[in-house]
Amino acid sequence: MNRVVKATVVVFALLGAYLAVTFVQVWLASRRDDARPADAIVVLGAAQFNGVPSSILRARLDHAYDLYERKLAPVIVVTGGRQPGDRFTEATAGANYLIERGVPDEDILREVEGTSSWESLAAASHFMQERDIDSVVLVSDAFHSFRINAIADELGLDGHPSPTRTSPITGASAARHLFRETAAVAVGRIIGYRREAGIQQRVESSAPSVSVSAGAVVGEPVGGRLA
Repeated sequence: MNRVVKATVVVFALLGAYLAVTFVQVWLASRRDDARPADAIVVLGAAQFNGVPSSILRARLDHAYDLYERKLAPVIVVTGGRQPGDRFTEATAGANYLIERGVPDEDILREVEGTSSWESLAAASHFMQERDIDSVVLVSDAFHSFRINAIADELGLDGHPSPTRTSPITGASAARHLFRETAAVAVGRIIGYRREAGIQQRVESSAPSVSVSAGAVVGEPVGGRLA
């Protein structure tokens, strides 16, 4: 019995160390901006409301626009499909917003099926690689940087995260997302991010509905996704 207890303590100690190291990696990645010249700028989707980007998605789009204006890439890829009950895809809402800001429609590519980061990047990687697009600047919230870069690497893309610094997700909410990302990364690099995304979607679909989502922003309708 003593050996079992010792073995259990060792296992939990190793697990705790692994999670601690993973958290530090996710946190350090959230503080870096790796923007550089690339073939395309990829914007990870977030909630939209009747075709209007949420403040979270708008912050990502504004950052992508700034990178485009700096001529770091000739193309912006907007991603994200429909959530249940939506009339517009996240990609369509994002594309329309960028067009209103002056980005030519021919400089925008749309991925309109994904409902998770892995799905969106996997679908986008297919049509990007058909166009010889390999290097990408990845735009999302800071807490998301490590995982989307790892997913891009898994898909054969040369990813360079450049997170928005104007996201409305700050303080305690941002800290919660860092812990969530730590768990997702810890699982994803053991079983693969494709399988991790499937597990996460099953957990979220089986969870009871609530009146306020974890990523809800004051003044905006509730719903949609962050990553």
